[in-house]
Amino acid sequence: MISIPELHKLFLKHPQVSTDTRNLPAGCIYVALKGPNFNGNAFALQALNNGASYAIVDEHVGEDARLIRCQDTLKTLQELATYHRRAMDVHVLAITGSNGKTTTKELTAAVLSRGFETLYTEGNLNNHIGVPLTLLRITEDHDFAVVEMGANHQGEIALLCSIAQPDYGIITNIGKAHLEGFGGPEGVKKGKGEMYTFLKQHDGLIFRSSDQPALDDLAGDYPECVLFGRSEEADFRGNVVNGDGPFLCVELTEPEYALIPTHLTGDYNLDNVMCAVAVGLHFGIPVEEIHDAIENYNPDNQRSQVIQKNGITIVLDAYNANPTSMAAALKNFAQHFSGHRIIALGEMLELGETSAEEHATIAALASGCGADRVLLVGPGFAGAAAETGASHFEDSVACAQWLQKALPEKASILIKGSRGSKMEKLLQAFE
Repeated sequence: MISIPELHKLFLKHPQVSTDTRNLPAGCIYVALKGPNFNGNAFALQALNNGASYAIVDEHVGEDARLIRCQDTLKTLQELATYHRRAMDVHVLAITGSNGKTTTKELTAAVLSRGFETLYTEGNLNNHIGVPLTLLRITEDHDFAVVEMGANHQGEIALLCSIAQPDYGIITNIGKAHLEGFGGPEGVKKGKGEMYTFLKQHDGLIFRSSDQPALDDLAGDYPECVLFGRSEEADFRGNVVNGDGPFLCVELTEPEYALIPTHLTGDYNLDNVMCAVAVGLHFGIPVEEIHDAIENYNPDNQRSQVIQKNGITIVLDAYNANPTSMAAALKNFAQHFSGHRIIALGEMLELGETSAEEHATIAALASGCGADRVLLVGPGFAGAAAETGASHFEDSVACAQWLQKALPEKASILIKGSRGSKMEKLLQAFE
């Protein structure tokens, strides 16, 4: 068995790690992870034959000298990541929350990059495997690592913090996400609050919205907090100054004045923008650089996107959804988009016993937005569609086929739903 310090020395000579033989950089170290439907140990020799320098396994798969045996490959990956994070002279900023964590991550990384070498989580690699893989991408050139942390059960954020050892932390908000796994709204609050618990125990610094009572409750009287938001108590204060267009524009009023346009839609993105502003100003990034970084950020990941296609304005926010983010998206669509309007919503997953009630509430909200048509997709919305008179479709493919035939020449359409609903398939109707 190899020790973590010995493994780290090996990693520094071969500083790339892969857990997937389909994405195997030459000379990397392959880690054979196991799951309910796969066993990476079975592919270890193949990984070596395909160019990996070493393979870490926890089962006997052969006698090759390049096979590194350990008790548990996942635990070894996590411990190696923590060891590497501690070995690097880098600040780690962790971000979690029910909504907006990916947008906040990308905005914050864009701002910090204006003054520091900044690494950040790629895509949605924010779990017990993705966080270690992100940490193992840190090099001696990096000043900051912005690490996104996702969770759907209590205890997961505590684990991820123990791996990443963040110096700074952000909880974007506490909403009705993953209610089934967390055990209800209070479970969500407790689970996300594990980040604050870690930071308090390690004298870390919290960046926090001053406009969210739930976060105030979690922070308590902990003094190491930087506040941003609308309220007078905020260290960095800003507000929404939208005109007639669909895009969010933020007015920074404290500690200095700036007007910051964005390519994001939705007033609910104010906290995400202000968080990036607060982090940037706290670490000495000039406001002009912050302005440019945020203005030049273009969402391309199905989050708060506005797309123009053949006279149709598409508000694409289909990467994920929960009751909190659904309500915010509907409010924004009703306020900032006019003319012929269509609302297309995919079902929300992982809501447990509250699923029927939450779908009924969102369907009623959608029906009250003044849209010409409300389209509800997936079994979760079946009962709610019948109650509200909205059109119902079993899946997004059926909804896309209906749209292809019924779409007016000019319209605005909101598309939102949980990842499993695959609401991005509706884009096929606009080709």
